[in-house]
Amino acid sequence: MPVIKLDGIEVEVDEDGFIQEPDKWSEELAIAIAKTEDIPELTEDHWKVINYLRDYYQEFGIAPMIRKLCKDTGFKLKYIYELFPSGPAKGACKIAGLPKPTGCV
Repeated sequence: MPVIKLDGIEVEVDEDGFIQEPDKWSEELAIAIAKTEDIPELTEDHWKVINYLRDYYQEFGIAPMIRKLCKDTGFKLKYIYELFPSGPAKGACKIAGLPKPTGCV
């Protein structure tokens, strides 16, 4: 697995850029990963999605289905794609420090 350095933080990632060492995740790392996803700044709405994904993953061990994400955050799918242009699975989960989802988020 390759190791990348983002804003001074070294982390092991898979071929798609998902971190392999979840214990190294931090808000600073999330901000650095977001920049690689063409998101220059994480807003309050970004953090709402990121924190929801992290909390859900910590409780259930998987990423939530997209319908659940939309329902529980109150955000429409279109808006989530505005926040995370590469999508809730690729972009949002990557920034949240989750493993690469195997199915739909």
